[in-house]
Amino acid sequence: MNRLRAVVVCLVVAWVTVVLPAAAVPPGWTALPVPAAAPPVTVSDLAARGPAEAWATGYENTSDGLRPLLYRWDGTVWSRDTGFPGAGELGRLGRVQFVGDEVWILHVHDGAGEILRRSAAGWSAVPLPQTLWTYQDFTAVPGAAWVVGEDETGLKVLHHDGSRWTAQATPDGVLYLMGITARTATDAWAWADTTTGATVLRWDGTRWRDARVPLPPDSNVHTILLEPSGRVTIGGSQYTDGVAGTYLLTWNGHAWRTTRPPLGDTYTEGMVRGPDGALWLPVRSDRAFQSRYARVDGRRTTFSYGPERTDAIDVRPVALARAGSSLLSFGTVEIYGSQPHLMSERREG
Repeated sequence: MNRLRAVVVCLVVAWVTVVLPAAAVPPGWTALPVPAAAPPVTVSDLAARGPAEAWATGYENTSDGLRPLLYRWDGTVWSRDTGFPGAGELGRLGRVQFVGDEVWILHVHDGAGEILRRSAAGWSAVPLPQTLWTYQDFTAVPGAAWVVGEDETGLKVLHHDGSRWTAQATPDGVLYLMGITARTATDAWAWADTTTGATVLRWDGTRWRDARVPLPPDSNVHTILLEPSGRVTIGGSQYTDGVAGTYLLTWNGHAWRTTRPPLGDTYTEGMVRGPDGALWLPVRSDRAFQSRYARVDGRRTTFSYGPERTDAIDVRPVALARAGSSLLSFGTVEIYGSQPHLMSERREG
């Protein structure tokens, strides 16, 4: 009997030793090499279609000015793409979107804007109908695309319906559009600065109107995350006694709910829905040699760190994307004695 009990105890101890730690220890972040660009570099956006395709955009600083940067992830390595129109000219790349089987990217060069489109046949460009002073944001879905910015006459919302561009009007009192995103051709959202403060607008296929979102008082909006399920998550900052604090405002299909996770004054533009169902976003790190990420799951917020980087004084992931069952980040790292250059990290599982 004692021998049988000893065997059972040994088996239980072995199971606890092998199985439980593997289940309890979360997967960690690992560094991914990125081909070099001329520092200092600026990252604009990151988007992934699945585990074997992601695109990152930005621009580098060369001796003669800014030059566009485009990188592709094939599931194994990052490579630099220089085959798009205007790759060798001065300019920059902005938001990247997947539209059906194509990749669409906002491209600004010589003051003019265009949409780069990559299909199985290669690259092409769709020029904008006019030149803007600023190109604030871009979004695209099957059957529609929008570019928002300003020219000498003020706010501009340019809409492409698949064949032509038109200018869209916004409600009275809208001064500026900070960003735009869309779920479908008849369901787009924008966050605006108005004469009465921050406001969320919604396009219903006919016109833009106030979405009547109950934003917290004295707040602004950084980003809006639209999901196929109908869930909407808005991230921004609220000012209390002059101090900014991050808030999240979520629509669950029935009502809006506001939460204030312990994120300080984190800028939430890089927020994504992870493969685990939680919200993930890069946050300011308290360790100069490591990146830091927040995971927000309901009322629970936890943090994780990227790999240690020798002699790093500022590791700054800018954008996150879900790539299958993994998370990808893209950003910059500043090593002591050098200017910021590109970095990327991945979290499995």
